[in-house]
Amino acid sequence: MTEMAKSLDRTRFEPHVGCFRPEGVRGEELRAAGVPVVHFPVHSYLSLVPVREAARLSRYIRRNRIQLVHTWDYPLEVFGIPVTRVLTSAVAVSSQRGHRGLTPHSYRRLQHVCDRMSNAVVVNCEFLRQHLERDEKISPHKIRVCYNGLDLEQFRPLPGARVERLREASLVIGTVCVLRPEKSLDTLLRAFAAVRRPEMKLAVVGSGPELPALQELASSLGIADDCVFQSGTGDVPQWLRSFDIFVLPSVTEALSNSLMEAMACGCAVAASHVGGNPELVTDGETGLLFQARDAAGLARTLTALIENLELRRRLAAAASERMRLAFSTARSAARMGEIYEELIRARLGAGGTQRL
Repeated sequence: MTEMAKSLDRTRFEPHVGCFRPEGVRGEELRAAGVPVVHFPVHSYLSLVPVREAARLSRYIRRNRIQLVHTWDYPLEVFGIPVTRVLTSAVAVSSQRGHRGLTPHSYRRLQHVCDRMSNAVVVNCEFLRQHLERDEKISPHKIRVCYNGLDLEQFRPLPGARVERLREASLVIGTVCVLRPEKSLDTLLRAFAAVRRPEMKLAVVGSGPELPALQELASSLGIADDCVFQSGTGDVPQWLRSFDIFVLPSVTEALSNSLMEAMACGCAVAASHVGGNPELVTDGETGLLFQARDAAGLARTLTALIENLELRRRLAAAASERMRLAFSTARSAARMGEIYEELIRARLGAGGTQRL
């Protein structure tokens, strides 16, 4: 959302951002880019606060002549979509950026209500479009696809030494993700244990509830000394450029930013054959695919990459070029702009600078 608000064509759009929690680096980025950030302090739906803030939101939309409201996650969706449709004349657009099975059960029924109220739902890959049509029974006419984009100045191959904690490694296999069960990182640890060579390291970059269990598993597999667990970092590109091989072993994915970032930074990538991963990784061309939860299959994939430097280089170069040609932030923002203009024209007619 931050990158989109910063990247939209300001000759056509005037973005505003509303949020429940305005603190943090993203708020600073938005304000530095001249984007107004408006705080709606809703922390629970079990009070009258959401009612008060709904009235504030509707007044803000009308006062600023905002023509389209786009919510980017499910807590904001169940707040912003009903307010927009019931209390304003603006177009209401929601997002689906992950499988609905990951949404907390308490929100699922409310999401179904919002599906009916929304003028459109934006998804970030074809897999999610099919999922919403097939499993959530959303009309295909409502769904728009806009692939994620990357800042390719930040995420690109660059020469240089590995990060300090990996400086002495002969080869690094790594991943960057939130440490949650659906990422299936135990599959990666078991595969690494099967292919480990002298001075080889496994780097797991990210924070989350699975960390203690993963550390315990590394100890039980006898690989703890060869594993580097790095909590969430602001220097993701440097860590990615320290990897020879990037692995995404998830059991469910939409369009993974981490996988895209690794490809853009010049990693040879291996990803589970789930969700939107095959939309990014063409097996044997821009990376290798393996079956989710198949540690033995991943070990075979890793062995092929470890033992063939030329294969790693070819896949890495092709992956980086694919990101450069098709997945820039500018390209994503242009597509989102097309979606917004189409919806505004259909509902309100064309003309004038749009305030979103």
